[in-house]
Amino acid sequence: MARKADGNSATPNNQSVTRTATQLKQLRSQIDKLDIEIVKLINQRAAFAAEIGRAKLEQGEDIFSPAREEEVYQNVLQVNEKTKGPLPEMTIRAIFREIMSGSRALQKLHKIAYLGPEYSFSHLAAVEHFGQSVELVPVASIAAVFEEVDREHVDFGIVPIENSTDGRVSDTLDMFLKMRHLTICGEIRLRIHHNLVANCEHQEIRRIYSKPQALSQCRNWLAKNVPHALLKDVSSTAIAAELAQREPGAAAVASRQAAVRYGLRILFSQIEDMPHNETRFAVIGHHKAGRTGNDKTGIMFRLPHNPGSLVEALDVFKQHKINLTWIESYPAQTPKPEYLFFIDFEGHQEDPKVSKALKALGEHCHELTVLGSYPMAKMVVG
Repeated sequence: MARKADGNSATPNNQSVTRTATQLKQLRSQIDKLDIEIVKLINQRAAFAAEIGRAKLEQGEDIFSPAREEEVYQNVLQVNEKTKGPLPEMTIRAIFREIMSGSRALQKLHKIAYLGPEYSFSHLAAVEHFGQSVELVPVASIAAVFEEVDREHVDFGIVPIENSTDGRVSDTLDMFLKMRHLTICGEIRLRIHHNLVANCEHQEIRRIYSKPQALSQCRNWLAKNVPHALLKDVSSTAIAAELAQREPGAAAVASRQAAVRYGLRILFSQIEDMPHNETRFAVIGHHKAGRTGNDKTGIMFRLPHNPGSLVEALDVFKQHKINLTWIESYPAQTPKPEYLFFIDFEGHQEDPKVSKALKALGEHCHELTVLGSYPMAKMVVG
């Protein structure tokens, strides 16, 4: 006859549960110890950063150094790659972005102007570049961003400069014509995903609000899927989300973050017509960015209205083996029918070959303005 099991004896299943619980407790204990060390090291790092900040202030240098921060990113990403860490590059960058943002705030709380309100794509770009430990200042227009920087009410501004679907942002180029003394000291490349958000059902939508550029980037999807809805332009995608929250039968084309902020349902996600939709933002200020070895330079120039003048100007870059990354023509706003050209190219204005190329280009131009050199940005997902 089979012997009955002792009621106090653990079954194999119970033994496994007990062993797992013990292992979890040990692992969590190790994590707790590591967390303590991480906090200690972060604070030590912040103390060193504060010392550097004091030295910079004594020497009259700006606290924010795009070149140095890019160097930090490259250092930690190389270590992560060499050690085959399980965390992806995006996570490592986000962690160190906030560490550097907090350290900067100990030295100086920077003010950053952007096209608001909160949770617009300009807001997301500002957070991506500067982190959370800054004072973000929303303004109503791109021109207002330039004005706030020019008057030194803020330290930096974030402005969209081009979109991969719609091309140039004319308001930004127009302000560079008016305020050529401001400098581009950084760029942000943000992958733009648009969502149709609302608090009503798809069939009940009568109006769709968004910024004109956002509606344009989704025009084919909207025409196919909500042809009955009236498209309404507003100044930002975040304002569109706010209107969709308030009005019955209203929807918005906006970011996922804006939908969360205003308590809206995402009816359809990633409705942009181009799957690789991207907006490039410029960081504008009064200070130049140092060299990193992986830089871009932006310039603006006006040429004589003669046959072949543009070809001759562009040939300068070919002769100096400099790769162009962007070229845009823009009306010069002069009595004659002339055009200005905006160009970005690889290299820093202090690089010897770039310096020689700019000097040679100046000989072909009526006017030449170097808008700035800055670290070349990688794509980030908005």
